[in-house]
Amino acid sequence: MSNGQWYPPEWPDRIRALADGTLAVVAPKRAATVMLLRDTADGAVVHMLRRRTSMAFAGGAYAYPGGGVDPRDDRPVRWAGPSLESWADRLGTDRASAQAIVCAAVRETYEEAGVLLAGSTEDTVVGDTTGDDWEADRQALVDRELSFADFLDRRGLVLRSDLLGAWARWITPEFEPRRYDTWFFVAALPEGQRTRNASTEADRMVWIRPAEAAAGYDKGDLLMMPPTIATLRTLQPHGTAAAALAAAAARDLTPVLAEARLEGGELILSWPGHDEFTKHIPTGDPR
Repeated sequence: MSNGQWYPPEWPDRIRALADGTLAVVAPKRAATVMLLRDTADGAVVHMLRRRTSMAFAGGAYAYPGGGVDPRDDRPVRWAGPSLESWADRLGTDRASAQAIVCAAVRETYEEAGVLLAGSTEDTVVGDTTGDDWEADRQALVDRELSFADFLDRRGLVLRSDLLGAWARWITPEFEPRRYDTWFFVAALPEGQRTRNASTEADRMVWIRPAEAAAGYDKGDLLMMPPTIATLRTLQPHGTAAAALAAAAARDLTPVLAEARLEGGELILSWPGHDEFTKHIPTGDPR
């Protein structure tokens, strides 16, 4: 490949099976991911994790902290920021799903990066999440021994939904066996907190300028899935974390879903609105 687009070798066969009706389409699960930003003298940088190369799905690819919605993310939590009605309208969901998606975004960021978007009051943020007691709670969340609602209650914390800005929404292609309906958010690294690689799925973490990461992808040095590089490119014009957060309100959250079709002896895989990811695959060549 000329760039770093992640493209599994089994996709053509799965696309053919989808086209001829022999592939059962799996319903996507709700998920959330967060593009965590901080300001430097050279502009805003974004926090990224590299997935372990041993992983079956997107091994070696760079991504943001995130993951699937835990069913317990539906539990009511102490909430600050826009109302659930406002979030439901913004995310295109009902109130319960909106809360679960925002909770998943905050929870996953804490689980995978050690950064917590919550405070003791609606206008404060915790300044330090290090120490054995914090790590014990974080691990309990990861192990699903503790719900996020109970974690916040135990520590007397309020979820700061106002620190998140909804940025994009991508749905895993229908020919994938594991599918996610993923909302992408932006957030600024809270003052006093610092990131760390707390994810068992990642072997490296970096803070990198979006333009630098995109250049690495273009040269084939950094492997990424289409949603990751697409969102990186849209971050590039915003020189500060505050500028990106301010821009989030105007971002289009129309879901992006890959389309696959047979045309003129080719399988054509495309992502509407993102021509750079289009693939033309001869029908006689499974690669």
